[in-house]
Amino acid sequence: MRPAIALWAQGGQNALEPLNRKKIMEATMGTSISFKRPDGKDASGYLANAERGNAPGVVVIQEWWGLSEQIKGLCDRFALAGFDALAPDLYNGKIVPYHDTDAAAKEMNSLDFMDATTQTVRGAAQYLAKNGAKVGLTGFCLGGAVTIIGATRIPELAAGVVFYGIPPEQAAKPADVKIPLQAHFATKDDWCTPELVGNFEKAMKAAGKSFELFRYEAEHAFVNEQRQSVHDRKAAELAWGRAIDFFKKHLG
Repeated sequence: MRPAIALWAQGGQNALEPLNRKKIMEATMGTSISFKRPDGKDASGYLANAERGNAPGVVVIQEWWGLSEQIKGLCDRFALAGFDALAPDLYNGKIVPYHDTDAAAKEMNSLDFMDATTQTVRGAAQYLAKNGAKVGLTGFCLGGAVTIIGATRIPELAAGVVFYGIPPEQAAKPADVKIPLQAHFATKDDWCTPELVGNFEKAMKAAGKSFELFRYEAEHAFVNEQRQSVHDRKAAELAWGRAIDFFKKHLG
């Protein structure tokens, strides 16, 4: 998202003030890093650091397109909001063009979700937690499903925010979720259908989990401003504000 708009994350729409655009872009520019997985293998990702040195962390998980510039932009927004944000590259450098859904499906279906979550994503969480900070997990589409799996399997996490993604129950049972979760879903979604979302909500409540869910009159992937066919600015900003408040509550 545009860097100037990212300042909204710091304190609501009233926080927007005229600033030098070049300085904003420079201030929010992250970097590519490598980090270790628990099994000792190397992984890579995009890191954007908050201004303060003891900031809490957020691991940000890609859509099925890969580690796109849009996901990197979300890391920048988290950094402006006061979080160190790390997006691990689950496709090892592969980025699929938005028009090629067949290629995106192929990449997603070839991904070992359990290895990606318990090794690469957990390694990212461990990287952010090394200074003793609390760490949260968020993801979009494919990343939303990974977030729920991570909520059941990554002990370093303190909270999670899900965007329009639900894994099969055999991958992550609601009863096994160990952290507070917030979820954002679209009502016009043929992947995370309203029925699927409703069943997940019922299962989380039946299990007595700390869980809040929001529905938006929008389409799947409504946060992605690079896809004008589905992007809903109003819904995206509302969801973003809720996510930031949730992470500040649970991560500090």
